[in-house]
Amino acid sequence: MVLLLLQAHTILSIAGLCIRRVSFGSVSHLRFFGFMTELNVGCSSAPNGAAGDCILATDVGTCSAKLTPEIEKTYVHRVYDAIAPHFSSTRFAKWPKVAAFLSSLPDGSLILDAGCGNGKYLGLNPRCLFIGCDISAPLVGICAERGHEVIVADAVNLPYRTGFGDAAISIAVLHHLSTESRRRKAIEELVRVVKKGGLVLITVWAVEQEDRSLISKWTPLDQKYVEEWVGPSTPHHRTTRSLSLESIREGDDEVIQETLRPSDESRENHNKPVEITNPTSDAFGSSRNSELAENHHEYFVPWHLPYHRAEVSGASASAVQNGLAKRDDKKGAVVYNRYYHVFGQGELERLVSDMDSIQIVDQFFDKSNWCIVLEKTK
Repeated sequence: MVLLLLQAHTILSIAGLCIRRVSFGSVSHLRFFGFMTELNVGCSSAPNGAAGDCILATDVGTCSAKLTPEIEKTYVHRVYDAIAPHFSSTRFAKWPKVAAFLSSLPDGSLILDAGCGNGKYLGLNPRCLFIGCDISAPLVGICAERGHEVIVADAVNLPYRTGFGDAAISIAVLHHLSTESRRRKAIEELVRVVKKGGLVLITVWAVEQEDRSLISKWTPLDQKYVEEWVGPSTPHHRTTRSLSLESIREGDDEVIQETLRPSDESRENHNKPVEITNPTSDAFGSSRNSELAENHHEYFVPWHLPYHRAEVSGASASAVQNGLAKRDDKKGAVVYNRYYHVFGQGELERLVSDMDSIQIVDQFFDKSNWCIVLEKTK
């Protein structure tokens, strides 16, 4: 924690912010004055695992976009906190297109990696200065141990002053945001923090996967589930319901045929597992449903945490007990499910089409990802 705070002081000196440490129980916070934003630098002891929720905002629409929906808290934040060491051990290869972008930036550029994960891109260009942030405190801790300048922060509420950086990247982040308003807000934040003429690189998972068999291993979320958990994107209006993953059948050699449906429990019984029902249609494996798959964008994507990993004895044991994860003895792993909104062709471009402060300078498809490069024009 001391190391994280020291790292944060260094970053905020660069970004021109004033900070103060505030403690509430076992959670340490950094309060950023001038932005009226409070960020968790602790961990899962925050209520509902929340991190980066909107504290104050003058615009109601902006505040709504900054509020973290329950589906993200549960199936993104809590999951990545639990799998962080194992996830980090699998993330070391740099994508050539991202590496080329970073290497092309002028010497001395200040670059923000928003959603930096384990920091594999931080410091990639030794002639530039990198800072990073991520919603997962354990991943930020891994970055800090490697000597990177990092803080815990929410992609839709970045704690940096406007126009401080020369470039920003968001690699495989936006697809974890569950509403269009939050995805758009995250892009606006990336553009906000760079200078005029600054560049922003964004990559997201594509629904048009090169390996079509992968989609058959994901769990599609039906429309009723999406409406209850995702829309209208604020805990103040969302019906309080929960989902147990204990019964979800998943495996590398299986085609998942279940869709998820929220139950009708009362607020007092919202943790009761819901029923899993079979859809009337086939899974997305047939040619007929291949077309349906490309029109479907909300999924749970499994992560297998092997039993031999040390973290299985801690948070994962509790996750299995409370239904966040399940055991798969056949594969010798604890299985978590991560929320994804996979992007269709042209979706990124549509999100930025009416933003008057940017222009698209490049767009491409790479390794089953849609990618876009934006330039801030004013």
